[in-house]
This record gives sequence, C-alpha cells and structure tokens, in this order.
Amino acid sequence: MPSFIVDHPMVCALALILIDIAVWRLISPALANWKLAARLVIFAVFSAVLFNDGMNPMQAAPYVDDTALHLAATALQIGWWLFAARTLTVLLGAVMMQRVGHTGRLLQDLIGAVIFLIAIIAAMAYVLDLPVKGVLATSGAVAIIVGLALQSTLSDVFSGIVLNTTKPYQIDDWISIDGTEDRVTDIDWRATRLQTSQGSLAVIPNSLAAKAKIINFSRPADMFGLAVSLQVSPHARPQTVIEALERAMQGCRALLAKPAPSVAFKASASGGVEYEISGFVPAMGLKREVRNQLYDLAFRHLQAAGVGLLSATEGSTPATVSGARALLERSSIFSTLRQEEKDTFSQNMTLHTYRAGDMILPAGEVSDHLFIIESGVVSVMLVKGGHTFEAGRMGPGEVIGESGILSDQATLADFTAKTYCTLYRIENEYLKPCLDARHDIGEAMKALLDFRVHAAQALTEDAPVVPVKKGFLQWLRSRGL
Repeated sequence: MPSFIVDHPMVCALALILIDIAVWRLISPALANWKLAARLVIFAVFSAVLFNDGMNPMQAAPYVDDTALHLAATALQIGWWLFAARTLTVLLGAVMMQRVGHTGRLLQDLIGAVIFLIAIIAAMAYVLDLPVKGVLATSGAVAIIVGLALQSTLSDVFSGIVLNTTKPYQIDDWISIDGTEDRVTDIDWRATRLQTSQGSLAVIPNSLAAKAKIINFSRPADMFGLAVSLQVSPHARPQTVIEALERAMQGCRALLAKPAPSVAFKASASGGVEYEISGFVPAMGLKREVRNQLYDLAFRHLQAAGVGLLSATEGSTPATVSGARALLERSSIFSTLRQEEKDTFSQNMTLHTYRAGDMILPAGEVSDHLFIIESGVVSVMLVKGGHTFEAGRMGPGEVIGESGILSDQATLADFTAKTYCTLYRIENEYLKPCLDARHDIGEAMKALLDFRVHAAQALTEDAPVVPVKKGFLQWLRSRGL
C-alpha cells in the first residue's frame, strides 16, 4: 500500500468518501453500470484503508488515549457500515431493476430501509459497544407508539407493498378505480398517482386503491375495449337496425378483427330502443377517436337504412321523396344545391347494386361517371411494392370517380364492395354542366380529389432507408469471428 495512505489513513478514508459522492453525482444516470462499478471499487479501497490501520468496524474504535483520533476513527467505522449498506442497497436495486423494472421500486425502498436499519444496529453494537437488547426494547416501545399515531399512513404503506407484490396495475397502465378512468404515472409509499383525461393529477391513497374495484384496460396488452350506445325509434325493425350497425362496424378499420366486434340489443322502452356496438382497438389513445368515428358511421348507415337516432332532428327530409333525392340532402358536396336543382338532379341518377367482393371502379380506369354511395361499405385498395393493401373504407354519402370527371385522370385505387352496396350513378354528360354552373360544388370536389391524391401518394411512397451504423462488434460478427 502506498506510504501516503499508510501515513495518513484517516485523510485518505475521508477523501474516498468525498470521491464516491462526487463520482455518484457527476456520472450520468445512463451509465448506471459504470456508477455501480466505481462505487464497488471505492468501497473496496475504503475498507482496505480502514482494516490496514486497525480500524476494524467489527470492534470498538482504536486510539483510546487520543480523544480526537478516537472520535475520528469511530466516525469512519460507523461510516463504513453506512457505506456498506448504501453499496449493498444500490447493488440489489440494480439487480431488481433488471428483473422487475421500475414497478418494484417500492419493494427496493423497503429492502433498503431494512438494510440501513441493520447497519445502524450493527454499528451501535460493534463500534459503540452499546447494549443492543435494551436499545431494541426501547425502540420497540417507540415503534408501537409511532405505529398507533401513524396508523393510516402505515395502512397506505403496507397496501402499497401488497399492490406492488400482486401487481394489479403498473406504471403507464390505463385503469379504472371506482369508475374513474386514468393512466398510472407513479406508485410510491403512500399513494398511486393517476393522470386524468383532463390532464390533472389524481392522488389515490394505496389503502383505498387496495380496497377499490380496479379494472385494468391495459391487460391483455394491445387490446382495449370500447362501446357505443345508440337509441333508435321503437318502430324500427330490429333486423334492419342490426344490419345497419354491422355495416358501420365494418366501415371502421381501426376495430380489431379478433375479438370480433358485435352489435347487441340492450334495452327497450316506450321512448326508444337501445343498441350497443362493442369492439376492441389496439391502443388506448384510439378509443376516443374510434368512438367518434363509430357514432358517425352508425348515424350515416342508420340514415341510409331509413332509421333515425332519437337525438337526430326528425322530419328534416320528407318521407315521400325518392332515395336519390334523400341522398342528395345527406351528401356533403351536393347538399348546397337549391331544392329545385336537387329535384332535377335526382331524376338523372340511376341506382346500381353490388354484392360483397364486386369491383365498382378499378384502378387505372378514367371514369366517365360519378358514384354516390347510398348504403354499404366500399373498400379502397392500393398497391405498394407489388402488394395490394387496404387503404381505407367508405360509407354512405361519399363519392367515387371524381378524378375522371374533373381532370380526366385515371383512378389511383381499386374500389370494391366490402358488403352489399347500393350506389347512385351520375353520368359526366349531365354532371359537367352542373359543375360549370356551380363553382362551389366544383371546388369541393377538387379539394376532395387533392386530399385523396396526396393521401394515396403518402401511403404508396417507399420510406427512406436509414443507414445502420455498424460498430466493431457487428463487423466481427458479420465475418463469423
């Protein structure tokens, strides 16, 4: 051992403690393994310095004749026990982090507290030579008094231990506690912290969470349930309503195919009949968007089937008008036509039906007519890299074939019937004069065409290839070394 360390062991021991604190503060948390290795090395050197100078932490401090040295040696020996407890706690924390991750933090804190308690009692027994039995008896009485005073807090602590052991939920899980749906952001000694949908923070004591009814929406993973309830007229035939809602489900691509979504009758009353659409989405963040989309699709498909929601305005379209005339009222593009224009326009629309799987308009064809979907679901298919994939689904009120009408461009996608569909066809020879006379309708169709062209290009373009940086180890593996 170097002569300076032999001549000045206490100075070196104190310097090692300061070096450990500095290293632990300065090294980035991303280099956790290096921090742990540095602490182990410093503790080993610190132990060697103490034992080499006769400052054995298992015995009373030396230098009894020199009060200052005796107190300094006593402090360093007590520091050795605390240093050992901290090192062991960090080592166990690193091992547990690899096995259970951040969810076991509460258990790590509990183990660390027990280790430090043992270290303090050992330092009192070996270094200070105190009667540990009497200390333990006194501390036991104090613990009973403190326990009675902190009964509710201790209940939260032990409930937190149970929650971390049984793991009904983890950090970032979406859960419902007594009907409140939130995301778990932290679990500590006393409480579980949740971030609400309004962005606020909810703090639930662990004792209440352990007793409450908990629903974990994040398990199983990648499958989150949702439901949309709708009330329709009691005079509507149930089969008609169910078929319309099933088409609405098929029009929503975000719903998982397995488990399959379903429609169910819920309740009937004199004021109306309630139906429920239920299904699953792959991400919690999609639930709100898909609920909104499902409600809109259900409204449109029910309207196409002649069934109105109870919340919808009744009597907006006379019951005696034709299907083509009613479709123009619902169309976002042609609804701006005057009433007499709609009457004339509807007389030039012809009804066409397609079975599931039938081709409505193939890609590459320059359409000389426009389709307006009356009912059913139409699938939009694009090609990328020689493979065909579904880019979207269309429903009642949407139009097909605007590229050929506006600019004599070929259709970019295949439009096929996913369900039984009815569409109204308008020939270009009649539609063209209408577009020339009504610039608002022409502009709306041009905006729709631009949106679809850009969307198709974005979906079919190849993503740029990011070069992968190869290090020395990858170079060796590629050569079988």
